[in-house]
Amino acid sequence: MSRIGKKPVAVPAGVQVRITDGEIVVDGPRGSLRQPLLPGVNVAVEGDAVLVTRQSDAKPHRQMHGLMRTLIANMVLGVSEGYRKQLQVVGVGYRVEMDGRDLILHLGFSHPIRMVPPEGVTLGIEGTRNDQITVSGIDKVAVGQMAANIRALRKPEPYKGKGVRYLGEVVRRKAGKTGKA
Repeated sequence: MSRIGKKPVAVPAGVQVRITDGEIVVDGPRGSLRQPLLPGVNVAVEGDAVLVTRQSDAKPHRQMHGLMRTLIANMVLGVSEGYRKQLQVVGVGYRVEMDGRDLILHLGFSHPIRMVPPEGVTLGIEGTRNDQITVSGIDKVAVGQMAANIRALRKPEPYKGKGVRYLGEVVRRKAGKTGKA
């Protein structure tokens, strides 16, 4: 039995979970999320908890059991509290600015890069030198993917540490070339 799959998902006050033909809908104070039900699993709402069971012990059903429970837990947490990722821009001349909802990044290229957030994801700038980017929203996958797309524009390099990194990420530094003695 899956250790994760058999744990019930607690539903906090203000969050409503309902199951309609082939999908699960979670409504909360921050918004609403939908997820199609995976094959081989049964989902039931009992009181203030959501229970996920599998139809058999076949390998595909075992695989979907814990996944479905985790997806539901992520949706419940997203509509009640939301998700947030923070990135930091490090480098001389590297800067970010907002233009409406869009984020404009100056990362040492010959042109600025405009990032348009998908629906449900908001971008913001923080920090004393406007060097921190905040990606927030209710969908964990969309927030994580947007943060990964921004970081992929200029990954931190190992010699000077310049680039876009997650806040608190440790960049392993290399020594570089040594001069003649």
